[in-house]
Amino acid sequence: MTVLVTGSRGSVARSLITLLRDRGLDARPASSRPDDPQTLKCDLTDPATFPDALKGVTSVFLYAEPSCAGAFAEEAARAGVEHIVLLSSSAVLTPDPDSNPLAKSHLEVERALEASPVRATSLRPGSFAGNTLGWAWSVKSGLPVGLPYPGSHNDPIHEADVAEAALAVLTDPALSGRSHTLTGPQSLTFAQQIDILSEVTGRDIPVKHLSREEWKEEMAEYIPASYADPLLDWWQSNDGRPVEITRTVEELTGHPARPFADWAREHAAAFTG
Repeated sequence: MTVLVTGSRGSVARSLITLLRDRGLDARPASSRPDDPQTLKCDLTDPATFPDALKGVTSVFLYAEPSCAGAFAEEAARAGVEHIVLLSSSAVLTPDPDSNPLAKSHLEVERALEASPVRATSLRPGSFAGNTLGWAWSVKSGLPVGLPYPGSHNDPIHEADVAEAALAVLTDPALSGRSHTLTGPQSLTFAQQIDILSEVTGRDIPVKHLSREEWKEEMAEYIPASYADPLLDWWQSNDGRPVEITRTVEELTGHPARPFADWAREHAAAFTG
């Protein structure tokens, strides 16, 4: 098996490459901006880069970029690719995903793969534990973490669990060809996650309650308004309401999903350095 791993600088892709190679499989890292000679150029917004990247590949781990997803699926079919595993999002399960930019961007890729003759599997994680790294600068600086909905629940999942789930569906045909919704093992509020980070780092981490508009202003440099409003709506809908947890990680990997506290201990230096 030869696996093209797109978005190879991402945390899930890096973990997956290591897992594949530990199994003795040929993992080919690919990126839109390769930073070493061993990484192939595969810009998911540029179909001209697809043929060389897909040459000799049997399986693909694909990041969700909708702009040329159809062209990628067509080129994969021409290249003889047998299986594409998409890193999608559980956002596609929202009641009206086509009106939500984040959900729609993932759903468009899922649809493009469904229309392709290549067997496709979608992994749909919810909230990544690594999203909390967005608080690291404030924590290191001794400043409050600004949140509009500190009591909003999410399902933080460790990137290593997503990588192991990807390995499972890539290497076991019985698990492929369908969608898998992945979550962490607990529904936790943002405030609870901050409490865990505080315990792990030994730092008091205050929270500053922001209005929606204040948060959007603070995040304007990083999150476009078209994404900010649906995200805020999602947080508001989960304010004080636990989210549904699945056992899919355990079913795919054979072990329970790692708790957020494990991720926090492994990444404590990011909040204290």
